[in-house]
Amino acid sequence: MTTDEDSRRLAELGYKQELARTWSGFSNFAISFSIISILAGCFTTFGQAWNNGGPVAISWGWPLISVFILIIGFCMSELVSAYPTAGGIYWWAAKLGKPIHGWFTGWLNLIGLIAVTASVDYGCATFLNITLTRLTGGAWEGTLSQTFLLFVIILALHALINVYSHRLISVLQNVSVWWHVAGAAIVVAILVFAPDSHQSPGFVFGGTINNSGFGDGSDGLPFWFYVLPLGFLLTQYTITGFDACAHVSEETQGAAKSAARGLWQSIFYSAIGGWIVLLSFLFAATDVEAINADGGFVGAIFETALSSPLATAIFAISTIGQFFCGMSCVTSMSRMTYAFSRDGAVPGWRLWAKVDRNRTPVNAIVAGCVAAALLTLPALYAPPGHTTPVAFYAVVSIAVIGLYLAFFIPIWLRLRMGDAFQPGPWTLGKKYKVMCWIACVEIAVVSIYFVMPFSPAGVPGNPDFTWTSVNYAPIAVGVVLIGIALWWRLSARKWFAGPRRTIDEEVPAP
Repeated sequence: MTTDEDSRRLAELGYKQELARTWSGFSNFAISFSIISILAGCFTTFGQAWNNGGPVAISWGWPLISVFILIIGFCMSELVSAYPTAGGIYWWAAKLGKPIHGWFTGWLNLIGLIAVTASVDYGCATFLNITLTRLTGGAWEGTLSQTFLLFVIILALHALINVYSHRLISVLQNVSVWWHVAGAAIVVAILVFAPDSHQSPGFVFGGTINNSGFGDGSDGLPFWFYVLPLGFLLTQYTITGFDACAHVSEETQGAAKSAARGLWQSIFYSAIGGWIVLLSFLFAATDVEAINADGGFVGAIFETALSSPLATAIFAISTIGQFFCGMSCVTSMSRMTYAFSRDGAVPGWRLWAKVDRNRTPVNAIVAGCVAAALLTLPALYAPPGHTTPVAFYAVVSIAVIGLYLAFFIPIWLRLRMGDAFQPGPWTLGKKYKVMCWIACVEIAVVSIYFVMPFSPAGVPGNPDFTWTSVNYAPIAVGVVLIGIALWWRLSARKWFAGPRRTIDEEVPAP
């Protein structure tokens, strides 16, 4: 498909070609692959799975949940092939349903993208903090306030890169792919060949750990039906953000095919690569007591199994990978903000829908980064004895819930539409029914689990209750849902009609 054909298809969907269509199919794949980032999620949320299930939550949980996420990806690939717009899933929901569906989908997606940007950049700041502490011999103390300072600096750098290096962004996405591939390979090689000993396959594929505080630390029914599913947050969070393929589809050549292909392939290859990386972690996790004492933090594996220089090298490799990931998150978030504002849904929409002379949505980039910083303010505080603030996992939960609920709505509407749906060149055919049903059920289940408390100290009424242990995801998501519902009822339903056409002339025939 030529650029003219891409622009014609976009005009059929009601929009002028305002963004520069300079991205290749590989660059489209690269942004989602970078956002998924096995050098980010596998490292930063490893402790969640270690404490809530242990090795089985990782060795078996990762491939199991990856299959469900790939099915979700297949459903979304069919939709982006039919509707390759920067609004992505918001546009699909409005097209397949009513304006109210687009309204809720857009806001959930936008909140999820802001949260995933915040969580990735905070994770990057955490690993940079550790790397600086190790390189300076402790002169850099690595406190929570220093982590937050680095987080703000990283956010600012990502905003600047996206504002001033538009032409380089697609190139940097390609570089990011090879950094993730080479970096992951180096990490695995180090963990395979450098340690003096390794764990047994029995531990890696059969070991259980319950550090959650629920169920008295045993592996009874509470473990299998409550604690272990909380550990699946590792997989569900790491393999997300793949809707970026849709958000940059207006900048991608041959988007109806390449964006669809890039979306599911980014999930597939990340799932395989991530599993290999995680297995290398588990086989190197020989000092279980030290890892437990460090709250399940993955860094404890490197520090106990490797020499100091090799451990520092792994921290540095992951930090750079996470920096690339955060850069991609800002790109995706800003395109969604631009597209949703273009249709008048965001307060001050005229400001956020502007593009500069380089055809870059500068105001949307800055606004999204500021919102990400504000969302993460509670991470300045951590419960006693915790190196990672519970607020970090809360932001992670907000990202997962916001994004996956946004995915749920257009998938459900496509299922409801049935054979009346007009697919693009990439289609599921008759298999859409079973895949859409599986996707919807999986999203509903994980959304319930990830608003639940992570520890007894986060349960109101518990003798050990502390506010710093509270998973504030249900509060944040609940307030947002109530807010956008009231906003819809009292005002938006009177003026929000869904996607607005920005092109009035007749679309020329091909």
